[in-house]
Amino acid sequence: MADTAAAGQLEKVWLASNDSALIEVDRDVIERSVLIKNLLGDTEAKSTKETPIPIPNVNEAVLRKVLEWCEWHRNDPPQAQDEESDARKKSTDIDDWDQKFMQVDQEMLFEIILASNYLDIKPLLDVGCKTVANMIKGKSPEEIRKTFNITNDFTPEEEEQIRRENEWAEDR
Repeated sequence: MADTAAAGQLEKVWLASNDSALIEVDRDVIERSVLIKNLLGDTEAKSTKETPIPIPNVNEAVLRKVLEWCEWHRNDPPQAQDEESDARKKSTDIDDWDQKFMQVDQEMLFEIILASNYLDIKPLLDVGCKTVANMIKGKSPEEIRKTFNITNDFTPEEEEQIRRENEWAEDR
């Protein structure tokens, strides 16, 4: 790595999505993924176009979206991944760029969350989960069901019992 960095060229890594798309990315960008960083650190093998790193759980569209996020956040300090303050973790505040990034359809949003979990990109996982939390915040169960197209399979009696058992959790 020192040789390529000294030459002013960034080391490249090739990835293969589950739909066989080959994507070339700068190593420092994809190393936002703890999974890939550990994989590259644990092996001497080089990722090439002929021998890309397989990403079996992620399709090309989602992988490109995840890489877009990694590219934007490539220079974020490492401690931002693991050592967020407790106040920040409990908050559903999202940076402006990340909010715009997450303005996608629900299917893509959930795919980004799954991919960031699989690839172990905790800050992206946090942004995705906070986005979903903000979609739910302040809504009734009926509104949440409508937002996420969830069928209510409780009888009115079961629903009332659940409400009584969980009165303590209601905002008053």
